[in-house]
Amino acid sequence: MSAGLVGRALGVLEHMADERGGVSLQALADRRQMPVASMHRLLAELSQLGYVRQLRDNQRYVLTTKLISLGFQCLSANGLADMVQPVLDNLARISRELVRLAVVDDERLTWVAKAQGAVAGLRYDPDMGREAKLFCTASGQAWLSSLPDAEALRIATKQGFGKPEDHGTRAPKDTTELLNCLRETRSRGYAVVVDSAAVGTAALGAAIVRPTDRVVVGTVSIAGPSARLDSRRMAEITPALLHAAAELAPAGQFIEFFQQ
Repeated sequence: MSAGLVGRALGVLEHMADERGGVSLQALADRRQMPVASMHRLLAELSQLGYVRQLRDNQRYVLTTKLISLGFQCLSANGLADMVQPVLDNLARISRELVRLAVVDDERLTWVAKAQGAVAGLRYDPDMGREAKLFCTASGQAWLSSLPDAEALRIATKQGFGKPEDHGTRAPKDTTELLNCLRETRSRGYAVVVDSAAVGTAALGAAIVRPTDRVVVGTVSIAGPSARLDSRRMAEITPALLHAAAELAPAGQFIEFFQQ
């Protein structure tokens, strides 16, 4: 593939990642502003390479598990999974909620590992490999709070705040509210969000600081239904969250791989 074609191919893959039921050829061509014939050729090549397949019943295109497999191979080859998973599992056991690890990659924050501690009742369990929404998640605010205000706002604004219906009712509505959240996070030492990423959910997030240079390379978070993860419960599990973040700090040298 040429450099331009590689960029178009990656753009198509990123777009398809958000389509749970698949997407039609025409819709992909329209959204990527490409001729239908060109999009068809691109999808045919991606299918031949094993990254995309076409559903028989409705002819829509979906991603295969090849990208997921490559991601897990990368994690395994660099030792990150073996180092962090026991810490995540222990935090999930203590909190009895969903625990996630996110890594900083350039100006993005992506969830790459998790452990589910909820064994009954409601389970909050979004997909792995997705980019965290920075302004309204505990993971995003934990990372942004480690940056100067101007840089944090630039990165958050670049990603965008989305439409009000895309997140919870208590998400920051503008840069002023976001700055207030970040300052509270810095003062507290960890992020807290309720009905922010989504209505009915709550989360805590702490930064993972690489010991060698004090740079934040990732975050660890606990998330669950807000009815269960109330202020009292948050106070009970916060020490375990901060302890896990400190335990994960030595993994910074492995997480650094994703920033190269």
